Amino acid sequence: MTTLQVGDKAPDFTIPIGGGVDLSLSDLKGKYIILYFYPKDDTPGCTIEAQDFNRLKPEFEKLKTAIIGVSKDSLGSHDKFKEKYCLNFDLASDIDADTCEKYGVWIEKSMYGKKYMGINRATFLIDFEGKIAHIWPKVSAEGHAQEVLDTVRGKK
Repeated sequence: MTTLQVGDKAPDFTIPIGGGVDLSLSDLKGKYIILYFYPKDDTPGCTIEAQDFNRLKPEFEKLKTAIIGVSKDSLGSHDKFKEKYCLNFDLASDIDADTCEKYGVWIEKSMYGKKYMGINRATFLIDFEGKIAHIWPKVSAEGHAQEVLDTVRGKK
């Protein structure tokens, strides 16, 4: 598992976002990037987090900040999730967990004594130069988007 630190160069990635389009970290050069990893589309915590980022998107745009949500869900699942909640930012499908592994969020979890691999809810703020400016390693969905916005404002 990779342990990234503030100041590290953010690992590059190319990941599908739908419509036959792939998104790479280099595509977003010159912007702040919120790269948030979440376990599953249309589950309670993930929905709260996505709706909050969506609600605050105009504020993030004023600060030249792109929002990208990443999970292992399929593009079809992302499309349904986006449509159901009118989400207007990119959700990337990391089916093989390559990007999750690069960012150290693909971890062993345990539920009812059973161990399995899953995504640790975490967020990375990447600066204009492609370096990690802030890391939220264990995110509580409620209020998180506002905390990220406050942090981005403080970086300006």
